[in-house]
Amino acid sequence: MKTWIKRFLVLTTLAVLAGGGSLAWYASQPLRIESLPKTINVTPGMHLKGLSVTLERAGVIGNAQVFWLLGRVLGKGGTLKVGVYTFDQPLTPLALYGKIERGEVSQIAVQFIEGWNWREVRAALAAQPLLKNDSAGMSDAALLQAIGAEESHPEGLLFPDTYFFAPHSSDIQVLRRAYRLQREKLLAAWEARAPGLPYRKPYEALIMASIVEKETGAAFERPQIAGVFLNRLRLRMRLQTDPTVIYGLGERFDGNLRRADLQTDTPYNTYTRGGLPPTPIAMPSEAAIRAALNPARTDALYFVARGDGTHVFSSNLEAHNRAVNRYQR
Repeated sequence: MKTWIKRFLVLTTLAVLAGGGSLAWYASQPLRIESLPKTINVTPGMHLKGLSVTLERAGVIGNAQVFWLLGRVLGKGGTLKVGVYTFDQPLTPLALYGKIERGEVSQIAVQFIEGWNWREVRAALAAQPLLKNDSAGMSDAALLQAIGAEESHPEGLLFPDTYFFAPHSSDIQVLRRAYRLQREKLLAAWEARAPGLPYRKPYEALIMASIVEKETGAAFERPQIAGVFLNRLRLRMRLQTDPTVIYGLGERFDGNLRRADLQTDTPYNTYTRGGLPPTPIAMPSEAAIRAALNPARTDALYFVARGDGTHVFSSNLEAHNRAVNRYQR
């Protein structure tokens, strides 16, 4: 109850400020920024309220609520331009909004999300207006050569993270850094791998990590899911994992995986083919790579989704079918 009263009082105060003209005065007064310069990071998906809180915490503005209200009055509630902003001189709230609206960043941020595929990576690069899209028109083979990759297929080779660059940098620089970081993470995890794993080389672990990434709804289940797939590999069972089938369908996949899709052979259909698919199917996170190389010790061979992001694991087909009947049918 007290929280609602506090919110009501804050909103009432802001309304009085707006109605009495104080908001217009606030908008035109230089902000009292101590210890210049100040730097903030506008991240992907951030909106007006998050920006206001970030600015207040950084000491750029004094009151997030008033700054937020000014933005609402001015119609600044849309998607903000991502990047790192540096404030090296006093400016008014209006000037601050203008700086962010124009995208006057000291660094631009490019974010790759774990589980993304190669098409999504290239789309994200092309959508960043302050990045030179030098890779446009380049074939995958040419692009891999440009970033120094040894592999012949780009999928899964980049580390999912947020990368910062100066405006108008080349997107090839971004890809090169993401490639080198993923390689470092993979080789470090390979050196710390559990004994007795059925991988011949780190790239096979990367393939498994990408499957674990796409199959995992709850992060804590990654090692157990990796354990299930490794048990299947050891027993020469087919992996039978839907994400690989979906990847093999490519842009033909319409969001609905049909029985006919599971029966249609492609190099990525792990229902029709044994072993690992030929390449990763997505960008695996560091946690997924660690899980693939240090799986949980389990006798489970099957799992089925509960519907809440977690799974029921079973060591035999009879128990698995019971779980399927309960949670899927």
